[in-house]
Amino acid sequence: MAGIDYSQKIPNNVDLKSDRRLQRALEAWQPEYIDWWRSVGPTDFNENEIYLRTAVSVEKDGWAHFDYVKMPDYRWGIFLTPQEPGRTIGFGDHFGKEAWDQVPGEHRNSLRRLIVTQADTEPASVEQQRLLGHTAPSLYDMRNLFQVNVEEGRHLWAMVYLLQAYFGRDGREEADELLQRRSGNADHPRILGTFNEPCEDWLAFFCFTMFTDRDGKFQLLALAESAFTPLARSCQFMLTEEAHHMFVGQTGVGRVIQRTCEVMNEHPDSCPSEHGAIPLELIQRYINFWVSSSNDLYGGEVSSNAANFFRSGLKGRAWEQKREDHLALEGHYTMDIFENGGFTSTEVPLRNAMNEVLRDDYIADNQKGIVYWNKVTAKAGIDFQFRLPDRRFRRRVGMFAGHPFDLDGQLVTQEQWDAKAPEWLPSTEDKDFVKSLMQPVREQGKYASWIAPPAKGLNGQPVEFEYVKL
Repeated sequence: MAGIDYSQKIPNNVDLKSDRRLQRALEAWQPEYIDWWRSVGPTDFNENEIYLRTAVSVEKDGWAHFDYVKMPDYRWGIFLTPQEPGRTIGFGDHFGKEAWDQVPGEHRNSLRRLIVTQADTEPASVEQQRLLGHTAPSLYDMRNLFQVNVEEGRHLWAMVYLLQAYFGRDGREEADELLQRRSGNADHPRILGTFNEPCEDWLAFFCFTMFTDRDGKFQLLALAESAFTPLARSCQFMLTEEAHHMFVGQTGVGRVIQRTCEVMNEHPDSCPSEHGAIPLELIQRYINFWVSSSNDLYGGEVSSNAANFFRSGLKGRAWEQKREDHLALEGHYTMDIFENGGFTSTEVPLRNAMNEVLRDDYIADNQKGIVYWNKVTAKAGIDFQFRLPDRRFRRRVGMFAGHPFDLDGQLVTQEQWDAKAPEWLPSTEDKDFVKSLMQPVREQGKYASWIAPPAKGLNGQPVEFEYVKL
Protein backbone atom coordinates (compact mmCIF):
# COMPACT_ATOMS: atom_id res chain seq x y z
CA MET A 1 0.00 0.00 0.00
CA ALA A 2 1.17 3.53 -0.70
CA GLY A 3 -0.07 5.13 2.53
CA ILE A 4 1.85 4.86 5.78
CA ASP A 5 0.24 3.67 9.01
CA TYR A 6 1.14 6.29 11.63
CA SER A 7 -1.07 4.79 14.31
CA GLN A 8 1.66 2.28 15.12
CA LYS A 9 4.60 2.83 17.47
CA ILE A 10 6.82 2.33 14.42
CA PRO A 11 5.25 3.95 11.33
CA ASN A 12 5.26 1.54 8.42
CA ASN A 13 3.58 0.39 5.25
CA VAL A 14 4.61 -3.28 5.59
CA ASP A 15 1.72 -4.35 7.87
CA LEU A 16 4.14 -4.74 10.77
CA LYS A 17 1.35 -5.44 13.25
CA SER A 18 0.62 -8.76 11.53
CA ASP A 19 4.06 -10.11 12.55
CA ARG A 20 4.15 -9.85 16.33
CA ARG A 21 7.63 -11.37 16.68
CA LEU A 22 9.15 -8.87 14.29
CA GLN A 23 7.18 -6.01 15.79
CA ARG A 24 8.46 -6.84 19.28
CA ALA A 25 12.05 -7.11 18.02
CA LEU A 26 11.93 -3.71 16.32
CA GLU A 27 10.16 -2.08 19.26
CA ALA A 28 12.92 -3.42 21.52
CA TRP A 29 15.54 -1.91 19.18
CA GLN A 30 13.76 1.45 19.01
CA PRO A 31 14.82 2.80 22.45
CA GLU A 32 18.39 1.72 21.76
CA TYR A 33 18.25 3.77 18.58
CA ILE A 34 16.91 6.83 20.44
CA ASP A 35 19.70 6.47 23.01
CA TRP A 36 22.22 6.38 20.16
CA TRP A 37 20.64 9.46 18.58
CA ARG A 38 20.74 11.42 21.83
CA SER A 39 24.31 10.40 22.64
CA VAL A 40 26.08 10.78 19.27
CA GLY A 41 23.52 12.47 17.01
CA PRO A 42 23.14 16.25 16.60
CA THR A 43 24.17 17.81 19.89
CA ASP A 44 22.19 20.36 21.91
CA PHE A 45 19.32 20.83 19.45
CA ASN A 46 17.08 17.91 20.39
CA GLU A 47 14.62 20.15 22.22
CA ASN A 48 14.29 22.67 19.39
CA GLU A 49 11.48 22.56 16.86
CA ILE A 50 12.80 22.07 13.32
CA TYR A 51 10.85 22.58 10.09
CA LEU A 52 11.26 19.03 8.78
CA ARG A 53 9.62 16.91 6.14
CA THR A 54 8.26 13.50 7.07
CA ALA A 55 7.21 10.82 4.63
CA VAL A 56 3.45 10.24 4.61
CA SER A 57 3.29 8.19 1.41
CA VAL A 58 5.59 6.38 -1.00
CA GLU A 59 3.98 7.80 -4.10
CA LYS A 60 6.16 9.98 -6.34
CA ASP A 61 4.11 13.13 -5.76
CA GLY A 62 2.96 14.57 -2.47
CA TRP A 63 4.84 12.02 -0.38
CA ALA A 64 6.21 14.46 2.20
CA HIS A 65 4.58 16.54 4.94
CA PHE A 66 6.38 19.59 6.36
CA ASP A 67 5.91 20.74 9.94
CA TYR A 68 7.83 21.65 13.08
CA VAL A 69 9.08 18.67 15.04
CA LYS A 70 11.70 17.94 17.69
CA MET A 71 14.23 15.55 16.23
CA PRO A 72 13.90 12.78 18.85
CA ASP A 73 10.14 12.86 18.14
CA TYR A 74 10.66 12.42 14.39
CA ARG A 75 8.58 9.47 13.17
CA TRP A 76 11.29 7.16 11.87
CA GLY A 77 9.69 4.22 10.15
CA ILE A 78 9.76 1.51 7.51
CA PHE A 79 8.62 2.51 4.04
CA LEU A 80 8.80 0.35 0.93
CA THR A 81 7.62 1.29 -2.54
CA PRO A 82 4.53 -0.63 -3.74
CA GLN A 83 4.92 -4.28 -4.66
CA GLU A 84 5.35 -4.84 -8.39
CA PRO A 85 3.14 -7.75 -9.47
CA GLY A 86 5.01 -10.46 -11.35
CA ARG A 87 8.40 -8.87 -10.75
CA THR A 88 11.27 -10.79 -12.36
CA ILE A 89 15.03 -10.69 -11.91
CA GLY A 90 16.54 -8.10 -14.22
CA PHE A 91 20.14 -9.29 -14.62
CA GLY A 92 22.67 -12.04 -14.01
CA ASP A 93 22.39 -15.81 -14.23
CA HIS A 94 18.76 -15.77 -13.04
CA PHE A 95 17.64 -13.12 -15.51
CA GLY A 96 13.90 -13.39 -16.26
CA LYS A 97 13.12 -15.70 -13.34
CA GLU A 98 10.74 -14.80 -10.54
CA ALA A 99 12.22 -12.34 -8.06
CA TRP A 100 12.70 -13.39 -4.44
CA ASP A 101 10.50 -12.40 -1.53
CA GLN A 102 12.67 -14.44 0.83
CA VAL A 103 16.45 -14.80 1.08
CA PRO A 104 17.80 -17.87 -0.76
CA GLY A 105 20.02 -19.84 1.61
CA GLU A 106 22.99 -19.87 -0.75
CA HIS A 107 23.01 -16.07 -0.90
CA ARG A 108 22.28 -15.40 2.75
CA ASN A 109 25.78 -14.31 3.83
CA SER A 110 26.50 -12.20 0.77
CA LEU A 111 23.17 -10.42 0.96
CA ARG A 112 23.55 -9.74 4.66
CA ARG A 113 27.02 -8.33 3.98
CA LEU A 114 25.64 -5.93 1.35
CA ILE A 115 22.83 -4.76 3.63
CA VAL A 116 25.07 -4.27 6.65
CA THR A 117 27.64 -2.30 4.65
CA GLN A 118 24.94 0.00 3.31
CA ALA A 119 23.31 0.28 6.73
CA ASP A 120 26.58 1.21 8.42
CA THR A 121 27.01 4.34 6.30
CA GLU A 122 23.77 5.88 7.56
CA PRO A 123 24.53 6.33 11.28
CA ALA A 124 28.16 7.03 10.40
CA SER A 125 27.30 10.23 8.54
CA VAL A 126 25.12 11.42 11.43
CA GLU A 127 28.05 10.90 13.79
CA GLN A 128 30.42 12.73 11.44
CA GLN A 129 28.11 15.76 11.31
CA ARG A 130 26.96 15.84 14.94
CA LEU A 131 28.66 19.12 15.91
CA LEU A 132 27.90 21.16 12.79
CA GLY A 133 24.67 22.63 14.15
CA HIS A 134 26.76 24.84 16.43
CA THR A 135 28.36 26.64 13.49
CA ALA A 136 25.48 26.75 11.00
CA PRO A 137 25.71 29.78 8.67
CA SER A 138 21.92 30.30 8.81
CA LEU A 139 18.71 28.78 10.10
CA TYR A 140 18.04 27.57 6.54
CA ASP A 141 21.30 25.63 6.50
CA MET A 142 20.85 24.34 10.03
CA ARG A 143 17.45 22.98 9.02
CA ASN A 144 18.96 21.28 5.95
CA LEU A 145 21.63 19.64 8.10
CA PHE A 146 19.04 18.24 10.46
CA GLN A 147 16.85 17.08 7.57
CA VAL A 148 19.79 15.14 6.18
CA ASN A 149 20.49 13.70 9.62
CA VAL A 150 16.96 12.47 10.36
CA GLU A 151 16.68 10.91 6.90
CA GLU A 152 19.99 9.11 7.28
CA GLY A 153 18.48 7.79 10.50
CA ARG A 154 15.42 6.66 8.59
CA HIS A 155 17.62 4.88 6.06
CA LEU A 156 19.20 3.01 8.94
CA TRP A 157 15.69 1.91 9.95
CA ALA A 158 15.08 0.68 6.41
CA MET A 159 18.11 -1.60 6.54
CA VAL A 160 17.52 -2.73 10.13
CA TYR A 161 14.01 -3.82 9.16
CA LEU A 162 15.50 -6.09 6.48
CA LEU A 163 18.06 -7.52 8.92
CA GLN A 164 15.46 -8.18 11.61
CA ALA A 165 12.79 -9.49 9.25
CA TYR A 166 14.86 -11.83 7.08
CA PHE A 167 18.07 -12.82 8.89
CA GLY A 168 16.93 -14.10 12.29
CA ARG A 169 19.38 -13.95 15.18
CA ASP A 170 22.25 -12.92 12.88
CA GLY A 171 20.18 -9.96 11.72
CA ARG A 172 19.32 -8.90 15.26
CA GLU A 173 23.00 -9.02 16.25
CA GLU A 174 23.96 -6.99 13.19
CA ALA A 175 21.27 -4.41 14.03
CA ASP A 176 22.69 -4.05 17.54
CA GLU A 177 26.23 -3.73 16.22
CA LEU A 178 25.19 -0.88 13.93
CA LEU A 179 24.60 1.21 17.06
CA GLN A 180 27.95 0.21 18.61
CA ARG A 181 30.44 1.16 15.89
CA ARG A 182 31.52 4.82 15.86
CA SER A 183 32.79 7.03 13.07
CA GLY A 184 36.51 7.65 13.52
CA ASN A 185 36.85 5.39 16.55
CA ALA A 186 40.25 3.73 16.42
CA ASP A 187 39.04 0.58 18.18
CA HIS A 188 35.56 0.23 16.68
CA PRO A 189 35.33 2.29 13.47
CA ARG A 190 32.70 2.33 10.77
CA ILE A 191 33.19 -0.20 7.97
CA LEU A 192 34.15 2.11 5.09
CA GLY A 193 37.03 4.57 5.30
CA THR A 194 35.23 7.67 4.06
CA PHE A 195 32.75 7.37 6.91
CA ASN A 196 35.55 7.68 9.44
CA GLU A 197 36.82 10.98 8.04
CA PRO A 198 36.30 14.09 10.17
CA CYS A 199 33.62 16.44 8.86
CA GLU A 200 34.28 19.47 11.00
CA ASP A 201 33.22 22.48 8.95
CA TRP A 202 30.43 23.39 6.58
CA LEU A 203 32.51 23.31 3.41
CA ALA A 204 33.36 19.70 4.26
CA PHE A 205 29.67 19.02 4.93
CA PHE A 206 28.62 20.45 1.56
CA CYS A 207 31.32 18.40 -0.20
CA PHE A 208 30.25 15.31 1.73
CA THR A 209 26.61 15.68 0.73
CA MET A 210 27.64 16.43 -2.84
CA PHE A 211 30.10 13.59 -3.36
CA THR A 212 29.67 10.99 -0.62
CA ASP A 213 25.88 11.10 -0.64
CA ARG A 214 26.12 10.83 -4.42
CA ASP A 215 28.00 7.58 -3.92
CA GLY A 216 25.02 6.58 -1.79
CA LYS A 217 22.75 7.37 -4.71
CA PHE A 218 24.59 5.00 -7.02
CA GLN A 219 24.92 2.24 -4.45
CA LEU A 220 21.17 2.48 -3.86
CA LEU A 221 20.49 2.48 -7.61
CA ALA A 222 22.47 -0.76 -7.90
CA LEU A 223 20.76 -2.36 -4.90
CA ALA A 224 17.35 -1.20 -6.14
CA GLU A 225 17.83 -3.68 -9.01
CA SER A 226 18.32 -6.59 -6.59
CA ALA A 227 16.51 -9.85 -7.11
CA PHE A 228 15.63 -9.68 -3.40
CA THR A 229 12.47 -7.62 -3.72
CA PRO A 230 12.27 -6.22 -0.13
CA LEU A 231 15.77 -4.73 -0.57
CA ALA A 232 14.89 -3.32 -3.98
CA ARG A 233 11.69 -1.72 -2.68
CA SER A 234 13.48 -0.24 0.34
CA CYS A 235 16.22 1.32 -1.78
CA GLN A 236 13.78 2.74 -4.30
CA PHE A 237 12.16 4.88 -1.62
CA MET A 238 15.50 5.78 -0.02
CA LEU A 239 16.48 7.28 -3.38
CA THR A 240 13.50 9.65 -3.14
CA GLU A 241 14.83 11.03 0.13
CA GLU A 242 18.48 10.98 -0.99
CA ALA A 243 17.88 13.55 -3.73
CA HIS A 244 17.56 16.37 -1.18
CA HIS A 245 20.92 15.49 0.36
CA MET A 246 22.73 15.98 -2.95
CA PHE A 247 20.77 19.19 -3.53
CA VAL A 248 22.11 20.48 -0.21
CA GLY A 249 25.66 19.68 -1.30
CA GLN A 250 25.56 20.99 -4.85
CA THR A 251 23.77 24.23 -4.03
CA GLY A 252 25.73 24.66 -0.80
CA VAL A 253 29.10 24.59 -2.54
CA GLY A 254 27.59 26.76 -5.27
CA ARG A 255 26.57 29.38 -2.73
CA VAL A 256 30.06 29.40 -1.20
CA ILE A 257 31.51 29.90 -4.70
CA GLN A 258 29.00 32.65 -5.45
CA ARG A 259 29.91 34.57 -2.31
CA THR A 260 33.63 34.26 -3.04
CA CYS A 261 33.08 35.56 -6.57
CA GLU A 262 31.15 38.53 -5.16
CA VAL A 263 34.03 39.35 -2.82
CA MET A 264 36.56 38.97 -5.64
CA ASN A 265 34.63 41.46 -7.73
CA GLU A 266 34.30 43.86 -4.80
CA HIS A 267 38.01 43.60 -3.92
CA PRO A 268 39.85 42.64 -7.13
CA ASP A 269 43.30 43.46 -5.78
CA SER A 270 43.27 41.30 -2.66
CA CYS A 271 42.74 37.69 -1.65
CA PRO A 272 39.12 36.87 -0.76
CA SER A 273 40.35 35.34 2.50
CA GLU A 274 41.20 38.85 3.66
CA HIS A 275 37.50 39.69 3.44
CA GLY A 276 36.08 36.57 5.08
CA ALA A 277 35.47 34.49 1.95
CA ILE A 278 36.91 31.11 0.98
CA PRO A 279 39.37 31.26 -1.95
CA LEU A 280 38.33 29.24 -4.99
CA GLU A 281 41.61 27.30 -4.96
CA LEU A 282 40.88 26.19 -1.39
CA ILE A 283 37.39 25.05 -2.40
CA GLN A 284 39.02 23.02 -5.18
CA ARG A 285 41.29 21.33 -2.63
CA TYR A 286 38.25 20.30 -0.58
CA ILE A 287 36.67 18.93 -3.76
CA ASN A 288 39.82 16.92 -4.49
CA PHE A 289 39.79 15.41 -1.01
CA TRP A 290 36.15 14.34 -0.87
CA VAL A 291 35.98 13.13 -4.49
CA SER A 292 39.05 10.94 -4.06
CA SER A 293 37.82 9.55 -0.76
CA SER A 294 34.39 8.81 -2.23
CA ASN A 295 35.90 7.13 -5.29
CA ASP A 296 37.26 4.48 -2.92
CA LEU A 297 33.73 3.50 -1.89
CA TYR A 298 33.24 1.53 -5.12
CA GLY A 299 36.01 -0.92 -4.27
CA GLY A 300 38.65 -2.44 -6.51
CA GLU A 301 38.63 -1.93 -10.27
CA VAL A 302 38.67 -5.70 -10.88
CA SER A 303 36.51 -7.56 -8.40
CA SER A 304 35.38 -11.15 -8.12
CA ASN A 305 32.94 -10.07 -5.39
CA ALA A 306 31.27 -7.63 -7.77
CA ALA A 307 31.08 -10.38 -10.40
CA ASN A 308 29.47 -12.75 -7.91
CA PHE A 309 26.96 -10.14 -6.74
CA PHE A 310 25.93 -9.52 -10.36
CA ARG A 311 25.88 -13.19 -11.31
CA SER A 312 23.69 -14.05 -8.33
CA GLY A 313 21.27 -11.18 -8.88
CA LEU A 314 22.13 -9.46 -5.59
CA LYS A 315 23.40 -6.14 -6.95
CA GLY A 316 23.03 -4.84 -10.49
CA ARG A 317 24.07 -1.72 -12.33
CA ALA A 318 22.48 1.67 -12.06
CA TRP A 319 19.47 1.87 -14.40
CA GLU A 320 19.87 -1.78 -15.41
CA GLN A 321 16.58 -1.72 -17.30
CA LYS A 322 18.02 0.82 -19.76
CA ARG A 323 20.85 -1.51 -20.78
CA GLU A 324 20.67 -4.01 -23.59
CA ASP A 325 22.76 -6.92 -22.29
CA HIS A 326 21.53 -8.01 -18.88
CA LEU A 327 23.70 -11.12 -18.69
CA ALA A 328 27.12 -9.45 -19.18
CA LEU A 329 28.63 -12.80 -20.09
CA GLU A 330 30.41 -11.86 -23.29
CA GLY A 331 31.14 -8.15 -22.84
CA HIS A 332 34.46 -6.71 -21.76
CA TYR A 333 35.60 -3.51 -20.10
CA THR A 334 38.87 -2.11 -21.37
CA MET A 335 40.97 -0.63 -18.60
CA ASP A 336 44.61 0.16 -17.94
CA ILE A 337 45.84 -2.32 -15.36
CA PHE A 338 48.51 -0.83 -13.10
CA GLU A 339 51.15 -3.23 -11.87
CA ASN A 340 54.91 -3.20 -11.39
CA GLY A 341 54.94 0.56 -11.87
CA GLY A 342 53.41 0.52 -15.35
CA PHE A 343 50.16 0.17 -17.27
CA THR A 344 48.87 -2.59 -19.50
CA SER A 345 45.67 -2.10 -21.49
CA THR A 346 43.51 -5.12 -20.69
CA GLU A 347 40.04 -6.32 -21.58
CA VAL A 348 38.49 -7.35 -18.29
CA PRO A 349 35.38 -9.57 -18.31
CA LEU A 350 32.49 -7.17 -17.80
CA ARG A 351 31.16 -8.88 -14.70
CA ASN A 352 34.52 -8.42 -12.99
CA ALA A 353 34.45 -4.71 -13.83
CA MET A 354 31.06 -3.90 -12.30
CA ASN A 355 32.63 -1.67 -9.64
CA GLU A 356 34.24 0.37 -12.39
CA VAL A 357 31.02 0.55 -14.39
CA LEU A 358 29.26 2.03 -11.36
CA ARG A 359 32.19 4.38 -10.71
CA ASP A 360 31.95 5.59 -14.33
CA ASP A 361 28.30 6.54 -13.79
CA TYR A 362 29.20 8.25 -10.52
CA ILE A 363 31.99 10.31 -12.09
CA ALA A 364 29.75 11.39 -14.96
CA ASP A 365 27.11 12.52 -12.46
CA ASN A 366 29.73 14.41 -10.44
CA GLN A 367 30.78 16.22 -13.59
CA LYS A 368 27.31 17.75 -13.86
CA GLY A 369 27.93 19.41 -10.51
CA ILE A 370 31.26 20.75 -11.72
CA VAL A 371 29.52 22.25 -14.76
CA TYR A 372 26.96 23.85 -12.43
CA TRP A 373 29.69 25.45 -10.31
CA ASN A 374 31.61 26.68 -13.33
CA LYS A 375 28.50 28.48 -14.50
CA VAL A 376 28.55 30.36 -11.18
CA THR A 377 32.11 31.61 -11.77
CA ALA A 378 31.38 32.37 -15.43
CA LYS A 379 28.27 34.39 -14.55
CA ALA A 380 30.37 36.41 -12.11
CA GLY A 381 33.01 37.02 -14.76
CA ILE A 382 35.68 35.15 -12.77
CA ASP A 383 38.27 33.26 -14.80
CA PHE A 384 38.35 30.03 -12.77
CA GLN A 385 37.30 26.51 -13.72
CA PHE A 386 36.63 23.79 -11.18
CA ARG A 387 37.49 20.23 -12.11
CA LEU A 388 37.31 16.65 -10.90
CA PRO A 389 40.56 14.94 -9.99
CA ASP A 390 41.33 11.80 -11.96
CA ARG A 391 40.01 8.57 -10.44
CA ARG A 392 43.60 7.47 -9.73
CA PHE A 393 44.29 10.44 -7.49
CA ARG A 394 44.84 9.75 -3.74
CA ARG A 395 43.30 6.32 -3.77
CA ARG A 396 43.34 4.05 -0.72
CA VAL A 397 41.44 1.15 -2.28
CA GLY A 398 42.05 -0.72 -5.55
CA MET A 399 45.04 -1.05 -7.84
CA PHE A 400 46.04 2.62 -7.48
CA ALA A 401 46.05 2.54 -3.68
CA GLY A 402 49.13 4.08 -2.11
CA HIS A 403 50.69 5.18 -5.41
CA PRO A 404 51.47 8.85 -6.10
CA PHE A 405 49.22 9.88 -8.99
CA ASP A 406 48.62 13.55 -9.71
CA LEU A 407 45.31 15.27 -10.44
CA ASP A 408 45.54 14.21 -14.10
CA GLY A 409 46.15 10.57 -13.22
CA GLN A 410 49.83 10.68 -14.12
CA LEU A 411 52.27 8.72 -11.97
CA VAL A 412 54.77 11.01 -10.27
CA THR A 413 57.59 10.42 -7.80
CA GLN A 414 56.88 10.48 -4.11
CA GLU A 415 59.03 13.59 -3.85
CA GLN A 416 56.91 15.32 -6.51
CA TRP A 417 53.75 14.25 -4.73
CA ASP A 418 54.97 15.56 -1.38
CA ALA A 419 55.91 18.88 -2.95
CA LYS A 420 52.57 19.35 -4.72
CA ALA A 421 50.23 17.94 -2.06
CA PRO A 422 49.66 21.37 -0.42
CA GLU A 423 48.32 22.60 -3.78
CA TRP A 424 46.10 19.57 -4.23
CA LEU A 425 44.65 18.85 -0.78
CA PRO A 426 43.49 21.00 2.14
CA SER A 427 46.30 21.64 4.60
CA THR A 428 45.98 22.06 8.34
CA GLU A 429 46.21 25.81 7.74
CA ASP A 430 43.40 25.61 5.16
CA LYS A 431 41.14 23.77 7.56
CA ASP A 432 41.98 26.14 10.40
CA PHE A 433 41.10 29.11 8.20
CA VAL A 434 37.78 27.59 7.15
CA LYS A 435 36.98 26.75 10.77
CA SER A 436 37.76 30.35 11.75
CA LEU A 437 34.90 31.45 9.47
CA MET A 438 32.44 29.04 11.05
CA GLN A 439 30.73 31.56 13.29
CA PRO A 440 27.06 30.69 13.84
CA VAL A 441 24.35 32.93 12.41
CA ARG A 442 21.04 32.38 14.18
CA GLU A 443 19.16 35.54 13.32
CA GLN A 444 16.15 34.80 11.15
CA GLY A 445 16.82 35.62 7.49
CA LYS A 446 20.54 36.33 8.01
CA TYR A 447 23.46 34.45 6.43
CA ALA A 448 27.17 34.16 7.24
CA SER A 449 29.52 36.38 5.28
CA TRP A 450 31.23 33.44 3.52
CA ILE A 451 28.10 32.01 1.87
CA ALA A 452 25.39 33.52 -0.35
CA PRO A 453 21.71 33.10 0.53
CA PRO A 454 19.83 30.41 -1.42
CA ALA A 455 17.96 31.38 -4.56
CA LYS A 456 14.69 30.40 -2.88
CA GLY A 457 13.37 28.87 0.31
CA LEU A 458 12.11 25.36 0.96
CA ASN A 459 8.58 24.07 0.40
CA GLY A 460 7.43 27.42 -0.90
CA GLN A 461 8.61 29.25 2.20
CA PRO A 462 10.62 32.49 1.92
CA VAL A 463 14.38 32.54 2.41
CA GLU A 464 13.77 34.48 5.65
CA PHE A 465 11.48 31.79 7.11
CA GLU A 466 12.05 30.58 10.69
CA TYR A 467 13.38 27.15 9.70
CA VAL A 468 14.55 26.40 13.24
CA LYS A 469 12.89 27.72 16.38
CA LEU A 470 15.66 28.73 18.74
